[in-house]
Amino acid sequence: MDVPVYNISGDEVALLTIDESSLGGTVNPALIKQAYVMYHANLRQGSARTKNRHEVEGSTRKIYKQKGTGNARHGNKKPPHFRGGGHSFSKRRTREDYHLTMPKKMRRKANRNALLAKLVDNEVKVIDNLTFSEPKTKLFNDFLRAVGIDHRALLALSKDRAKSKNVWLSARNVGDVDVCCADQLTAYDMLNHRYLVIGRDELESWLAGPSSQTGKDAKVNPMGRRAVEEVA
Repeated sequence: MDVPVYNISGDEVALLTIDESSLGGTVNPALIKQAYVMYHANLRQGSARTKNRHEVEGSTRKIYKQKGTGNARHGNKKPPHFRGGGHSFSKRRTREDYHLTMPKKMRRKANRNALLAKLVDNEVKVIDNLTFSEPKTKLFNDFLRAVGIDHRALLALSKDRAKSKNVWLSARNVGDVDVCCADQLTAYDMLNHRYLVIGRDELESWLAGPSSQTGKDAKVNPMGRRAVEEVA
């Protein structure tokens, strides 16, 4: 698969060849959905709480007199059957665990397969050299228009903050753009945005990094932080 590479002016300057088989060959919706549900569930704190009738704020005044109205007897407006009242069985402050997990190799395959889905739909914008001389939101907006971004986008930048600082500062005020480190790309983030904007070096590094280990070598010869710890 040949993916066009653009400069910050929106001109196509090169083609990047990506092996589809390294991303799963074909899009696997079931695998991607399983990973998406896992990442989404793991964002939940599990600390939701509702109020009972004694915790609802408001007056304790009797809403009308006990007799003579022809209506049922009521006290204040806090019972559950009144609008704005408390909950009959209120949810207490007990942390619930919604955590889900997947095997590491499946998780990596899902992330790579999600990238394949974005590539098939032409929703990945690879930039040759994504750097700005100064942090300026106008420059970033001009860049988005030049490369054809007209919807919500995920901007994946280098983890080297010195290299990506100006771009990071320029993009943080744009409403439909979220920024993340390229080495932390997940299926959830990619599928929650129409476009993925990523530098050529960052994409090649991600493709060849720890996410590329989707077989037995992920445990035998792991890359990344775990490998460094084992050597130490």
